[in-house]
Amino acid sequence: MHRLPTFLSIVLVAFAAQTRAADPPNIVLIFADDQGYQDLGVFGSPNIKTPNVDRLAKEGMRLTDFYSAASVCTPSRAALMTGCYPERVGRLGVLFPRNTIGLNPDETTIAEMLKAQGYATACIGKWHLGHKKPFLPTNQGFDLYFGIPYSNDMGVDPTMDLADDIHWRNGYTEEKFRKLSANSRAGGPPLMRGTEVVEFPVDQNTLTRRYTETAIEFITANKDKPFFVYLPHTMPHIPLYATGQFAGKSEAGLYGDTIEEMDWSVGQIMATLKKLKLDKNTLVIYTSDNGPWNLRANATAKVKGNTNRKVGGSALPLRGYKFQQFEGGMREPTVMWWPGHIPAGSVCSEVAGTIDLLPTIAAITGAKLPAKKIDGHNILPLLEGRPNAKSPHKAYFYQSKAVRMGDWKLMVSGRGVKGKLLFNLAKDIGEKHNVAADNPEIVKKLTAVLEQFKAEMKAEGRPPGRL
Repeated sequence: MHRLPTFLSIVLVAFAAQTRAADPPNIVLIFADDQGYQDLGVFGSPNIKTPNVDRLAKEGMRLTDFYSAASVCTPSRAALMTGCYPERVGRLGVLFPRNTIGLNPDETTIAEMLKAQGYATACIGKWHLGHKKPFLPTNQGFDLYFGIPYSNDMGVDPTMDLADDIHWRNGYTEEKFRKLSANSRAGGPPLMRGTEVVEFPVDQNTLTRRYTETAIEFITANKDKPFFVYLPHTMPHIPLYATGQFAGKSEAGLYGDTIEEMDWSVGQIMATLKKLKLDKNTLVIYTSDNGPWNLRANATAKVKGNTNRKVGGSALPLRGYKFQQFEGGMREPTVMWWPGHIPAGSVCSEVAGTIDLLPTIAAITGAKLPAKKIDGHNILPLLEGRPNAKSPHKAYFYQSKAVRMGDWKLMVSGRGVKGKLLFNLAKDIGEKHNVAADNPEIVKKLTAVLEQFKAEMKAEGRPPGRL
């Protein structure tokens, strides 16, 4: 369902659709880490202020039923990059510095697809699809990579390549670095540029600012050609960090500080696009990889003076958290902005997800879809607010543990699930009432659909990348 402000908006997007192929848009994809469904002002946060993302929603579209493909980091990112359910592209679990696997280089990423169209491509932030050379962003379609290779609560692989001008912090030297264990979290994560470590351990208080500066530099350097900026933020994954400008400023503790700094980042990028006169031809997407941690204490807060402040996010009015297939673990706060194409002030409540971004971007840019089978669909009709546009998903799957068809959702396994749970999301968005006993035919139907999906993924699933 869409709520559109005026008939004129529909006319404008229809006209714009005829001209976009001749002038492919720039794309900025901002991917938060563990941000709750409610944790944006426009999604109802009572204590986190996000005026820049809220403005994108006011001038663009808020998607209320937009899903990640997993409730944890690595598989959700594999799905985003490939347009596939995680089960199809290697069944990757959360990767650690000790792992030697990653996203298979034989898969086609959004970046590789766009490079073939002449786009400049950058990945700035958390990658988490394999830290070994063959799996890093610069070997997966990105011209530039700057960020940490996995989650910020992890350690380091001491066999990683070091830059000649590496910046050592906290008393570390190459000798001490090489003696660390990939099974330990000692030292913390590295900061990388390309395939080399440029700082160890990374100064996490400055990460959001440095990611933003790098994105602005890349946009400015490539202003005369189409570009794709993938900005997967480290925050608000724990441990939480913020610069002094934002630490202690929000009403939602250190967790809120990190999101308000990320919102500042959005504002800086938008100001750059406007300054360079690129704002009329840029698609901006803001979403998250999965839901928030279920946290009540601030044991992981690292900014001085914040030791008594709560850090957990909120998925309200949804049930559940990260690691779960309840809505709170996988339904994400999502905003998309593209002047002249996405109607201002619109709301989409049709089912869509990160697996749809690759085919949608292909449709927008005229790029060729991957040769290998994908699971996502082109949702451009939804984004343009076309009359009677509906979700292309007859069924949407939650890591083989649950399935949604229309308003009905069946859960058969996963954290917090005992027996079969059936919910009518239209009537019970908080998944409080299991109505399986009252609807045996619906349970039977959805069970069969889920079993068919599992069989398909088992038969057609492709291997992960291995050294």
